[in-house]
Amino acid sequence: MSAVISAPIIRIIIVNFNAGDLLVRCIETLLSQTFSNFEVVIVDNASTDGSLEFASVDDPRFTVISLAQNMGFAAGNNRGAEGCRTPWIALLNPDAFPEPNWLEELSKAIERYPDVTMFGSTQIDANDENSLDGSGDAFFAGGFAWRGNHGHSRDDLPNDGETFSPCAAAAIYRTDVFRTVSGFDENFFCYYEDVDLAFRIRLMGGRCIQVRDAIVKHVGSAVSGRRSDFVRFHSARNLVWLIVKNVPAPLFWLILPAHIGLQLMILSWAVIRGHFNPTSRGLAAGLKEVPRVWQQRKKIQSDKIVPWTKIARAMTWNPFKLLRRQHDVRT
Repeated sequence: MSAVISAPIIRIIIVNFNAGDLLVRCIETLLSQTFSNFEVVIVDNASTDGSLEFASVDDPRFTVISLAQNMGFAAGNNRGAEGCRTPWIALLNPDAFPEPNWLEELSKAIERYPDVTMFGSTQIDANDENSLDGSGDAFFAGGFAWRGNHGHSRDDLPNDGETFSPCAAAAIYRTDVFRTVSGFDENFFCYYEDVDLAFRIRLMGGRCIQVRDAIVKHVGSAVSGRRSDFVRFHSARNLVWLIVKNVPAPLFWLILPAHIGLQLMILSWAVIRGHFNPTSRGLAAGLKEVPRVWQQRKKIQSDKIVPWTKIARAMTWNPFKLLRRQHDVRT
């Protein structure tokens, strides 16, 4: 008698672009998962380093989609989610290496919190296992998002609790909710696209729980470079779009002066640090597209079902927590 194979519950999407040996290591960690009821879609963004050849795996749960050009992280994940029939979609960066019980812990969290639509993972610095790479994304009321507790001691890791957004380097979303909000905004290409997605899900009543024991080791910006001009341009541009699209009125008008002041501080810091050019170009590109983004805003805000006060309560209002990259999940 042949064994009955259960339909997968989770689709894991890995968007690859020249990740090389990192992708190989990422796949190896998935093959070692204690929870096996999953499928994997690797979306390759026209890599030129032979990543797919190095990472070939003889496992029917794995599928590869090869794109003709680099469409970015946002579009790559959307392509990977097409035709998904699993109830959950997990996103995993090729430079993120899950512990063997990662999926098992996420599946337990799904059972513990049946009304939650997004879950984040604990990210440990792959180069220093005593340091946190992040414990959920926080959103400052002045209009800035950051990876919570980045660079802090692992001893600062909070228990399970609510965070504003999961970091999409290792996150899981309910598939029907992902589809309802049309997935990632592909104009973002990469950076802040995960906070944008979570913001739109929150406006539709969704919540995010950060799962302490769902652990991955994360290199972070291994391909694009953590402080590259590419990162600075896209971060500056996308931050403008994130705020304009998603912050509901009257909260938008309340925080706008603070956000303008914050942008001026970011530019001043860019001058001091010698990266004014990519930062200013990103800001200019973001402002140029405000009319288009404002049209998106109209649809998003007309569809929202939660009051602006609920969004305000989910934000971080203490500026010192932003300066310290501190993040307290809400239990």
